[in-house]
Amino acid sequence: MENREIARILRETAQLLEIDGAIIGRYRSYEKVADLLGNLTDRIEDVAKDEKKLKELPGIGEGMAEHIHEILKTGDYSLRQKLLKKYPPTILQLLEVPSLGPKRVALLWKKFKCANVEELEKIAREGKLRDLPGFGEKSEQAILKGAEQFKNLAGSGRVQLNVADEESRKLSAYIIKAGQDVESVTAAGSLRRGKETVGDVDLLVTMRPGGDSQKHTHAVAEHILKYPEIKRALAHGENKVSVLLESGLQVDVRLLAKKSFGAALLYFTGSKQHNVELRGRANDMGWTLNEYALTTLKGGKVVARETEEDIYAKLKLDYIEPELRECTGEIEAAEHHKLPKLIELGDIRGDLQMHTTASDGRNSIEEMGETARKLGYEYIALTDHSQAVTVANGMDERRTIAQIKKIRAAQEHVPGIRLLAGIEVDIKKNGALDLHDDCLAQLDVVVASVHSYMNLEPAEMTDRILAAIENPYTQIIAHPTGRLILRREPFEYDMEQILDAAAKHGVAMECNAFPDRLDLKDVHLRMAKQRGVKIVISTDSHSTRHLSFMNYGVLTARRGWIEKQDVINARPLEEMLAALRPKSHQAKAKPAMRSAD
Repeated sequence: MENREIARILRETAQLLEIDGAIIGRYRSYEKVADLLGNLTDRIEDVAKDEKKLKELPGIGEGMAEHIHEILKTGDYSLRQKLLKKYPPTILQLLEVPSLGPKRVALLWKKFKCANVEELEKIAREGKLRDLPGFGEKSEQAILKGAEQFKNLAGSGRVQLNVADEESRKLSAYIIKAGQDVESVTAAGSLRRGKETVGDVDLLVTMRPGGDSQKHTHAVAEHILKYPEIKRALAHGENKVSVLLESGLQVDVRLLAKKSFGAALLYFTGSKQHNVELRGRANDMGWTLNEYALTTLKGGKVVARETEEDIYAKLKLDYIEPELRECTGEIEAAEHHKLPKLIELGDIRGDLQMHTTASDGRNSIEEMGETARKLGYEYIALTDHSQAVTVANGMDERRTIAQIKKIRAAQEHVPGIRLLAGIEVDIKKNGALDLHDDCLAQLDVVVASVHSYMNLEPAEMTDRILAAIENPYTQIIAHPTGRLILRREPFEYDMEQILDAAAKHGVAMECNAFPDRLDLKDVHLRMAKQRGVKIVISTDSHSTRHLSFMNYGVLTARRGWIEKQDVINARPLEEMLAALRPKSHQAKAKPAMRSAD
């Protein structure tokens, strides 16, 4: 079993226990181990073969080790099964609805036996929620809105970019093992274009020339169908195998000759509209373009097919990077040699948002620093949460000052990389920052973000974020729209007004690389670039493992036409610090839009 599957079972057990009224220590133990497994680089199935190593992991004692062994042996956990006899499995859906937590879900079950989103909507529309303790007419409307969001997201049939990427990499590595017949395996489709969600994965397998090609293709197809993580085979043709994986992701594998690889890669990468435009251009030039080749309309003579570059060149276009192929002006730009030189992963010099054990991170300052150094970074900013985020053990002024001292002291133990003292300070409901100015003034990097009151009216949310941007100590706005992909819609506010203010005050906007967020998204990043707003690509890491998520942030930035010069943390240390908005230690923050909460 994969770590994420075991983590899901433990997390669902924790949620069911909380709904059942268990004491906090009991369900938190399951949550902590679920979080641990989510961050663990080794497969817990392998670790569990050595009982001593298993129990050395934080939070895993004798009892939890037994639970993990039970899950590995049976595929489930008896306590979870017992609780699911008391509560319908659909009750876990309710926890995905914004504005609902386990205590509210427990109350809904006790009062109405409500156990799914449809029943929740019915109760809310009948006005039965507003009179319950802790609810009200406003929260009733928020729950109706959240239920609609849940249905839209849950019914999309798509998965996050990182899930598709991980599944693609695993299956590709397996296919390569088919033997000498396979030359390469390449991901195409929306995964190659770096879209934030993926409906299905397209893999192109090129076969080595020579011998009995039909026999070799058949052997590779049979090898693919033996992949252990296949739930069921969907199709098996002469040159195509479609399967549904245990993760729920569909994968279409196409087996093709090397000579037509370029045409196939171009066609199956898409997007659909980009391909339509290319085919129209080819027709205007007297050619036809399909998944096999670019050929003449008369006679079918091959013009180009082996590489995408060849095909674009024949169409009198500069090569268009996959992330740009969304028919948003890239073809015209390619024709006039005006395509951007997109940011690359290797351009990133440091990471400006991450968390340690001081708040809700899993690793120490030194561990985060050492891992970042091995990734080749010149600097990182340690940005633990401020006090308002109580669930993340947020820090008040006293603890923040102590954390600054710890970061300075840790620098001696992590040579070769600069450790910057930062904070992810909360933007309160009234737009004020969560820590005093004299505390913020002592930090190297101040990142501000919203974690509460996410259902404000658009105008009120706009004013809130504007107030934070106008605060002279705000340097970066983190995950600016607050979305959680496939789980929570973004805040509603005037993005153009926010970006104009960011440009005016020199505040950078974050492209959060964590796969749940990818925020700002591509469209907003392009809007920011057009206004000259500075961009920061950060991982928002909560463990050393998350530092590798930078790639997803870079992919998202590339989709937003972002170049190296647009990104602050693509600069050397001193240039990066100079590019951050200077904190005026004497300046007084403008009054918040109303009295502080």
